[in-house]
Amino acid sequence: METNYAEADRYYEAQKKVAEIKKFYQHLTVYLLCNPIVIVVNLMTSPGYLWFIWSLMGWGIAIVLHGLKAFEFSPFYNKEWEERKIREILEKENKRQIWK
Repeated sequence: METNYAEADRYYEAQKKVAEIKKFYQHLTVYLLCNPIVIVVNLMTSPGYLWFIWSLMGWGIAIVLHGLKAFEFSPFYNKEWEERKIREILEKENKRQIWK
């Protein structure tokens, strides 16, 4: 019976992972479709100042961060970091319980 729960957990985690990757691709698609419009608007309204670069860079950084998270390449907040923080919080909570 335990195997069924483990298998169900693995399936659920895989579903969440696929949903996160799907959201990333949707975000990337919107980026790729909207930015040509932004560029055209910039060039038509104020070709002397290319402000679309700021839009491309800002949104591009968000896309990169989203991709890192979706494909689990995050160097900062990965699973090991989560486990360390959980242990740290539990240890603090245990110390509080001891002193009460």
